[in-house]
Amino acid sequence: MTLLSLRPVRLMFAALALGLALPASAGGARAYVSNQKGNVTTIDLATFETVGEIDIGGASPRGLGVTADGKLLVVATRDKGDLAVVDLHTRTLVRRIAIGKNPEFVRVRGDQAFVSFEPASAGGAPPKPGSKEATELKQKRADDKEEPARIAIVDLKAGRKIAEITGGMETEGIEFSADGRSIIVTNEDDNNLTVHDIASGRLLKTIDTKPYGTRPRGIKMAPDGKSYVATIEFGNKLVVLDAGFNVARVVATGDTPYGVAFGRDGSRLYVALARGKTLQVFDTTSFASIADYPIGDRCWHFTFTPDDRHILLACGRSDEVVVLDAVSGKVVKRIADKQMPWGIVTYPKSFGSLDTP
Repeated sequence: MTLLSLRPVRLMFAALALGLALPASAGGARAYVSNQKGNVTTIDLATFETVGEIDIGGASPRGLGVTADGKLLVVATRDKGDLAVVDLHTRTLVRRIAIGKNPEFVRVRGDQAFVSFEPASAGGAPPKPGSKEATELKQKRADDKEEPARIAIVDLKAGRKIAEITGGMETEGIEFSADGRSIIVTNEDDNNLTVHDIASGRLLKTIDTKPYGTRPRGIKMAPDGKSYVATIEFGNKLVVLDAGFNVARVVATGDTPYGVAFGRDGSRLYVALARGKTLQVFDTTSFASIADYPIGDRCWHFTFTPDDRHILLACGRSDEVVVLDAVSGKVVKRIADKQMPWGIVTYPKSFGSLDTP
């Protein structure tokens, strides 16, 4: 074997050593779906068939995530106010970790889970900004001195909450900074994004989103770590932040953008339009809208498969998971046995609105 022919082999082993191996095939891969009116269901990604249900006691599961080693699935349960921890080898619930009222969004990093929860939430979506209901709710919160939302930091090995970071009212989406030292969160009812130091919990920056609309929801870092994108649900906008968390661009979208994710190479951005019933695709150089894939009703979150060939969307109001061909955008299958699905992640881990490999 010549030195030239050895070069690809060396490169392959170098990539593996850095954790940059090529995407996994669908064989043996699974998707996990949180059903707000049920439990967590499992989808075989080779057949796109539902192959099981994980009993976490109902309790309206929402955000979920898988540890990097694939051993644990963690699920935020709204009604119990905790994090359900599932052993994926036995597919059994092994622990419940108290979080607080109305836990929603989950991100897993290493042996820690970051979980947003909302003590002041009245349940359901906040009232329309400027409405009588919104004014009354704001006054009630002031009168009752209600607490802002927080992000719980959970030690999964110890099985307990170890810290909290104070967010805003109705904190939802969570993303990590490129250097891993900070988190960026979307504060739905405060209409801003806030950046916090993870170690101290200190507020580093506030980005007002009211000039672009109300109810920021999703937040995602580009694969190269040089920018971040947030969805503004009641504004039909994307806000693009630079590496310093400054607003660099505002982009118009279709109706009510919610979940957001980049493709693996960062050249495409995908946005789930909850009321638009569309997965909208943007070119990330020009931020021109280049495709609209029809999906289902209120598809909040989505994920690629580990091999990047398909996209699965949890469509809450049509009680289904919609499977798209990632290249053509055509519907491959509708898995219509769900109960108001909210979130979806995979193992091996994939790019999606709730997770990143």
